[in-house]
Amino acid sequence: MSSSRLPKFLKPDDDSFSSERDAAPSDDHVTSFVFNAHHSLSLAAQRERLPIRQYRDQILYCLENYQTLVLVGETGSGKSTQVPQYLYEFGWHSKGLIGVTEPRRISAITLADRVATERGELSGETVGVSIRFVSKCNPDTTKIKYMTEGILLREMLADPLLTQYGVIMVDEAHERSVLTDTVLGLLKKIARKRPSLKIIISSATVDAELFQEFFNLKKKKDEKDSSVILTVEGRMYPYEVFYSEEPCPDYVKATVATVMKIHRNEQRGDILAFLTGQEEVLKALDLLREHQDASGKDDMLILPMYGTLPNTDQLKVFFSAPKGIRKIILATNIAETSVTIPGIVYVIDCGIVKLNWYSADSTTNSLVVVPTSKAAAEQRAGRAGRIRSGKVYRLYTEDEWEKLPDHTPPEMRRTDLCSTVLFLKALGIDNILRFTFPSPPPAKNLLASLETLYALEALDADGSLTTPVGYFLAEMPFNAMLAKMLYNAGEMGCSEEILTIIAMLQVQSVFSKPVSGQASIRARIAKRNFEVAEGDLITLLNVYTAFVDNDRTKEFCGRNFLIYRNLKRAHEIKTQLCSMLERELNIPLLSCNGNVETICRCIVSGFFPYAAYLHHSGVYRTVRGNTELAIHPISCLYTEEQPQWVIFCELMHTTKLFMKDITVIKQEWLTELAPHYYHKITVRDRFN
Repeated sequence: MSSSRLPKFLKPDDDSFSSERDAAPSDDHVTSFVFNAHHSLSLAAQRERLPIRQYRDQILYCLENYQTLVLVGETGSGKSTQVPQYLYEFGWHSKGLIGVTEPRRISAITLADRVATERGELSGETVGVSIRFVSKCNPDTTKIKYMTEGILLREMLADPLLTQYGVIMVDEAHERSVLTDTVLGLLKKIARKRPSLKIIISSATVDAELFQEFFNLKKKKDEKDSSVILTVEGRMYPYEVFYSEEPCPDYVKATVATVMKIHRNEQRGDILAFLTGQEEVLKALDLLREHQDASGKDDMLILPMYGTLPNTDQLKVFFSAPKGIRKIILATNIAETSVTIPGIVYVIDCGIVKLNWYSADSTTNSLVVVPTSKAAAEQRAGRAGRIRSGKVYRLYTEDEWEKLPDHTPPEMRRTDLCSTVLFLKALGIDNILRFTFPSPPPAKNLLASLETLYALEALDADGSLTTPVGYFLAEMPFNAMLAKMLYNAGEMGCSEEILTIIAMLQVQSVFSKPVSGQASIRARIAKRNFEVAEGDLITLLNVYTAFVDNDRTKEFCGRNFLIYRNLKRAHEIKTQLCSMLERELNIPLLSCNGNVETICRCIVSGFFPYAAYLHHSGVYRTVRGNTELAIHPISCLYTEEQPQWVIFCELMHTTKLFMKDITVIKQEWLTELAPHYYHKITVRDRFN
């Protein structure tokens, strides 16, 4: 960019910008928590201490000479808060808004508040934030705009070339979500039309060469590159890696055994153990506390770390343990890239990860347990070399290490693409198969999504969006089947109840699960009071109705072992959706006054592709695809007499392929509500 307003920067002395550690996200466990080790210092002093500070001139030089900058730096280095301020301080806002996209709404809010505080302002002045249903931006004064990726995509519908922006920074690109890859694919198209637009791809860990090549728009070999990599390096110490001699049959028990061996035999230093999810973390926590109680010693401080843990509990892992006590942290993958925990010397890697995986044959998403990738394993191992030389214990053999994939497949290659297809179609991109993604999805996944959307009547025979169904589904901020269910709810007279169910499905579980035995029993009894034979979605409707009838109080949630913050969030979502439906989409808000059959029929009208029946062998099978399924233990239908026909919203693959969020239906509803998808003879033959 050339302008008299902008200072010129000399090329930095060290021009070796291309080194970085390749790693990809290994799981969807994330946290909005940010630990600040220098909170006692003034804001100006805190800014000067951030690692990103010494790279300020290099960042500005790269942006002046290249259209795209791939910025790689550790979590906590200051990329998200400082880079937009550097751009503002040196006049880049004069060319247009400085936009920063975040993968989660809470990240956008907290970062905007932090940057505004550092500038001595309130959020909504120079620094604005925009998320779904909430916008704190002043068209006259806002120059730095934090937003979710979904908001930027929505803005492209009205302004395809993003002409109001001078710089776009895509933050947390290492998560490689579908929205991230969609944004990057569209930004590449915009970059060709708008050479003046500057793009920053910011990440804790990323396959930097892939993005540098993706955004390199030069057409001839002798032309100058249009993209560059800059790495913000942190100090690292060497670490030793140890492998298991034999395969590990139970990685939770092996993790506990390894922790105890380290604690008994190794020098001082904290231990970080990576597990796959919250359930495994809590199981290992119980086992370690049993060991501690049996030994009679109080020399271990055992702490869990996962995304849904309250911030006050997350904070504990960052503080030093008392003298003579070793801190042991049991964490999901949020400790891999989302946060940096000080004091870690020993790392235990179970080698397993949970990923969402889409099957084009059955058109269903499943949560599967798979081996991690080499890049993710190296990222985990790097946590052991932050303060001094460390040791890494991998609970798998060296031969298994050699067989691991180099990178975790990005979400774009392993998820349902219905929402992506809807958006690109709404944007006017008709040939989806030829759209350029950073990591192109399998063609069969795209075709399966097109077929699903055709079955939902969102696309016509030519592949174009239908009116009004297709455009309605494209407008909705949730998946296509939920949107079709809501669209039909207006005609079926139960939009009030369906909105409630949708809002409840947007939040994490509303049922509390105490660890202690007596409280656990009481929680199960309390949950039973809400459960009904019609299934999980009607149970969620009962919970919400009772919550509202009891004035949405914390006391009611406490008595009934419900999670208040999740119910409160569901109420906010429902309120926002009600406002949007009435104001923008002309869907009437009607209640069926407790007519459960009407609600269940409406659920079928949206989720008819996810139908299953009870086979004579005692297992469930999908009506189309004949995939063998089971009811998940958390379902209210798990201990009841098994219903003959069900609809499910989600699959989870662990020991079996489990159905979650299940609704009991009648066989004839399938052919009645989806005659274009099911034929009577097919359904009867399957049943027989």
